[in-house]
Amino acid sequence: MHKKTTLVLGGFIGLALAGSVGAADMHTQVIASTCMSCHGPGGKSQGKIPSLAGLDKDYFVKFMTEFKAGTRAASIMKRHANGYTEAEIEAMGAYFASLK
Repeated sequence: MHKKTTLVLGGFIGLALAGSVGAADMHTQVIASTCMSCHGPGGKSQGKIPSLAGLDKDYFVKFMTEFKAGTRAASIMKRHANGYTEAEIEAMGAYFASLK
């Protein structure tokens, strides 16, 4: 099994056990969890890659939209951003803004 698949499945299991998380929230937390392999646990970077936790939602949406459009310089982020809908980017922005 691939690392990303294992991470996503682990996220689903953990969120399913939580029980009180709505389907939309669960989806957002699962897709946001894929960011954490580079941006650190809980969105708090352990190195040179920027932290996402506590980032302003509008800023997050702006830079993800720019990555997706190819107007912001990126090595791998354009490929990641292309995989998300506008609604998913908005939801992830709100999720990361809520983390402290």
